[in-house]
Amino acid sequence: MNHHPFATAHPETAALKGVVVLDFSHVIAGPFATYYLAALGARVIKVENPLRGDSMRGKAHIFEAFNHGKEIVSIDLATQEGQAKAWELFEQANVVVDNMRPGVLDKFGFGVAALRQKKPDLIHCAISGYGRRGDWAERPTYDHVVQAASGMTLLSGGPEDGPVKVGFPAVDSVTGMLAAMATIAAVRRRDLTGLGESIDVSMLGAAMQLMYPMTVDAMVTGTAPVRVGNVGYSGSPGAETFTCRDGLLALGANTPQQMLALAGVLKIRDQVEPLLQGQVKGFLKAEHGEQLRLLIGAALAQASALEMEQALNEVNVPAAWVRDLAQSVQTAQDHHLMEPWTLTGEATVRVPGLGFHADTLFAGRSAPYGLSAEPVTQP
Repeated sequence: MNHHPFATAHPETAALKGVVVLDFSHVIAGPFATYYLAALGARVIKVENPLRGDSMRGKAHIFEAFNHGKEIVSIDLATQEGQAKAWELFEQANVVVDNMRPGVLDKFGFGVAALRQKKPDLIHCAISGYGRRGDWAERPTYDHVVQAASGMTLLSGGPEDGPVKVGFPAVDSVTGMLAAMATIAAVRRRDLTGLGESIDVSMLGAAMQLMYPMTVDAMVTGTAPVRVGNVGYSGSPGAETFTCRDGLLALGANTPQQMLALAGVLKIRDQVEPLLQGQVKGFLKAEHGEQLRLLIGAALAQASALEMEQALNEVNVPAAWVRDLAQSVQTAQDHHLMEPWTLTGEATVRVPGLGFHADTLFAGRSAPYGLSAEPVTQP
């Protein structure tokens, strides 16, 4: 009988068991990357400057959310004693993550070239604003600045608006997730080949990935996508946000079938059907888009957004009452749409896990070691 080569591994073995990460990162992107690695079983040793500390310490629950499960050591790399201690930790590591400004660690001897020379099989993940190879390598940046540089602020909003920043550090977060994915891929390749890797993750590159279809379109056509505000990217007159008597409702009636189902719930099918001109497939064409929008808007004006959300989803029309984040978090928990973890460390904080469920990935538990998953009651 043939056995799988890994069949002897214990079923509760953590995915990144045995991986040791030396973490020279701070604020969001780097710590979020290494938080993913720690949650998947890696041993992460975070090096923190004792003179300044991580600026995220200003909010203990946010700092814990990014750094839970890590060993945190205070080291002043400007001193010989600090450098000696850092080299001792480096001897244990097989991954180094660095989101300091390019060149900061180099002056202390911890640049990628020096580290890879000492350990050719080392995986080094550098995170920066614009990458470490191009003409902008030395430029400093923050999330909102990269949003502007990448074109993101001129995608949000409508044609008449000025630049509109995404209302949360979207680029920081996706940069951290991209860095974690690249590092895990490099770990897998090293398992297969014994070879290390130098990874260069930029916030600008991550932003381009986040806008992927629009980025591709701009590369092919040489023109910027039209700003559409709250209209869905399909351009359908039924893919928009409408005002109800008690709030706003976002609709996704993209196809003729969905538009007819929407019209049925709103009791305007007799008026809507002739405007579709026999369309039966694809996204709705917008020849009579303004008429359809006016009909839908008038019908929804006196309706309850929450009641419409329920009724429309029941007939396969995507719809959502426009919630603020606190309302959304509460709804997600009430309806078992996420599996929260409780982190207990310098602060006790509830977090939304890693954004995905896995039956056995976290060492055979519903959450990694050192974390407790909230009990989930099936609806």
